[in-house]
Amino acid sequence: QVQLVESGGGLVQAGGSLRLSCAASGRTFSSYHGAWFRQAPGKERKFVAAISWGGSRIGYVDSVKGRFTISRDNAKNTVYLQMNSLKSEDTAVYYCAAKRIGGNWPPAQYEYDYWGQGTQVTVSS
Repeated sequence: QVQLVESGGGLVQAGGSLRLSCAASGRTFSSYHGAWFRQAPGKERKFVAAISWGGSRIGYVDSVKGRFTISRDNAKNTVYLQMNSLKSEDTAVYYCAAKRIGGNWPPAQYEYDYWGQGTQVTVSS
């Protein structure tokens, strides 16, 4: 079992920045790929960014490329999402997810094994 807890969400003005953290406990987090998804009000949860277990492979949805950066520190069992130049359309609940090593890259949403409870990000225009 892996438990994931997100933090770092909040209210920020358009153009501002936030850094989300996802702290993992339980099994060795370095055996898992990590990812961030988001769900806007009234919409489906969608992929934002993913990072492989060792950090050598990274992927982003087109809408955040150049603005968001995913990273991880396996010594701290934590995955981060640095969000810069935030826009109102980035407003959503952000979820952290973990998937055991193996399978396709990037993994599909349904392939992730563990999920956090989410953290709210609100960008005011």
